[in-house]
Amino acid sequence: MKILLVEDEIEFAATLRGALERELFIVDHVDRLDLAHEAVLNSSYDLVLLDRTLPDGDGISLIGHLRAGDPGLPIIVLSARGDVLDRVAGLDQGADDYLKKPFALDEMFARIRAVKRRPKIIHVEQIHVGALVFDLANEESTVAGIRLDLPRRQVRVLATLVKRRGRTVLRESLEQAVYGFDDEVQSNALDSHVSRLRRKLTEAGAGIEIHPIRGVGYLLRESS
Repeated sequence: MKILLVEDEIEFAATLRGALERELFIVDHVDRLDLAHEAVLNSSYDLVLLDRTLPDGDGISLIGHLRAGDPGLPIIVLSARGDVLDRVAGLDQGADDYLKKPFALDEMFARIRAVKRRPKIIHVEQIHVGALVFDLANEESTVAGIRLDLPRRQVRVLATLVKRRGRTVLRESLEQAVYGFDDEVQSNALDSHVSRLRRKLTEAGAGIEIHPIRGVGYLLRESS
């Protein structure tokens, strides 16, 4: 799962990011609304953790923009502004949950699990390509009912490719889906992930192929 953390308290953000990354989430952190706008234009996220009191405005003003781009995107507001009127304002603006600071990390993870369990009525829950079934909500893939055990970066590669099956996905788009802003990415790292993923899909009999488009990106389609 890839998370956008919008939080201007640097030490608090570092604590949250460390906790999330220990649970194998990929985290992008920004500390202003304008940077959050830029982030969602250039990458896709599975969840947003959103502070309210930011240097350039109220974080809940971002919710409408997020919803316009991805109506089913889970959004949890994290704020010291926690009285009833503040919580109501955040939820009325479209947040899925509202967590008052300070809070226990265990509670935050419980809230994340809760919003991810909610059905996304507007989204297709599963994608079928060849013999592969990809569960969008849980980012799990199965072939003939057997779950594929994939590392998180291979999962992100597969998720991005199956969502755009039959179309070429730019290398830049894949890298943005797989890596965070601050990750050090070696030149051949993406190719290595794709190669290992391709081999696992072939061994599982998934009936799909991942074709490199030289100098451009990759294309996933059913085997001919």
